This record gives sequence, structure tokens and C-alpha cells, in this order.
Amino acid sequence: MPTVSVENYLKTIYSLQAEGDRVSTKVLAGALDVSQPSVTSMLQSMATEGLVEYQPYRGALLSEFGRRMALQVIRKHRLIEMFLVETLGYTWDEVHDEAEALEHAISDLLAERMEAFLGHPQFDPHGDPIPTADGHVHHRDVIPLHEIVPGMSVRVARVLDQAPDVLRHLNSVGIVPDSTIEVIDVLPFDGQMTVRVQDSDVPLSRNLASRIVVTEA
Repeated sequence: MPTVSVENYLKTIYSLQAEGDRVSTKVLAGALDVSQPSVTSMLQSMATEGLVEYQPYRGALLSEFGRRMALQVIRKHRLIEMFLVETLGYTWDEVHDEAEALEHAISDLLAERMEAFLGHPQFDPHGDPIPTADGHVHHRDVIPLHEIVPGMSVRVARVLDQAPDVLRHLNSVGIVPDSTIEVIDVLPFDGQMTVRVQDSDVPLSRNLASRIVVTEA
């Protein structure tokens, strides 16, 4: 059974790998807030266990075995988040840290029972896809909100920012998964947007809008 540290490396590499190919030790060190020598040592160990393909100065890539292990951790994390919201009354800005702690403790069997109890949800409270037990990840055709032009109405699919204060703000203005928003205006010099949500006009910075992904309404 992998250690908590190894599981954290696996899911972090999976997340960073989704944005490109190999993940450099520098980028991984920054994401995990550890030293580059520590990352190098861990990657060498994980390569020996068949979890990653590691090349000095080129970084790491998850093996198929490592990818499956990463998805198991991510699956548990997102099921826990959904369980906390649906059964214990947590809000979406409260669940991330709780799930970070609990994801390493629950068994595959408990994850399966939670999934069945929840009705086999495909997405967590933030709109992130919940991998299935066999490693399938649900995909939707999405586009970052900041790329939407004025006059278009879209549906929020996923919020990528996990910061509690950001989530609380978005919730307060009604920007949550499955909500419909209309882009009213985009400033040409800095990309700030004005969107209409439930008859209210809401300003969004370009940076925040880039962390919200949407589908056609």
C-alpha cells in the first residue's frame, strides 16, 4: 500500500501532467512545497516501484500503473467531498481540507459503498469528474469562461479554484456548477468581465474567469 506521501505525489503529478507532458522536478517541488532534492529522491523511488517514468533533467510521467493509483486517490477525495456536502451539510468551500485528510484512510470498499449511497454521482460539488472504480474519467466539452464573448449564455460546468474565499464569493453571487450565466461585457484592456447571474450583474477578473469552465447553455 503506498504511503500518504506517495499518494500525494501521484495525484499532484496527475494534475500537472494534464497540462502537458512530463512534469519537471522544479514544478513538482513548487506544487508540493518541498525541496527539489527531495522530489528527485522520491521520483527515483517511485520509478523503482513502477509508478512513474523518470528521467533526470526531463522530469516524470506517470506509468499506467501510477495513473490508476492516482485516480484511486482522486476518486476517494471527490467522493468524500460529495458525501460531506450531501449528508453532513458541509458547504463546497469547507470540504477540500477534510477530504485531503480522509482520502488516505478509507478503503476501496468504503469508497464503493459511499458511491452507491450517493447514487453513483459523476461529478463532485465543484464540478470535478469522479473517476469510476475501473479508472474511467467522465469528460465534457468545456471552455474557460474568459474565452466566451459578450451576448453568449453558458452553463457553469466546473470551478477549478479550490480556495475557500473564492468559493464563498462565487456561491454568494450564484456562480456554482449547473448555474446559467450570460456574458454582458468584456473590457478590452484587462479582460475583466461582467456576467449576468439570476438578473444580477457580477464583475469577474480575467484570472478568476479563467478558473471557471463552462458548456453551452
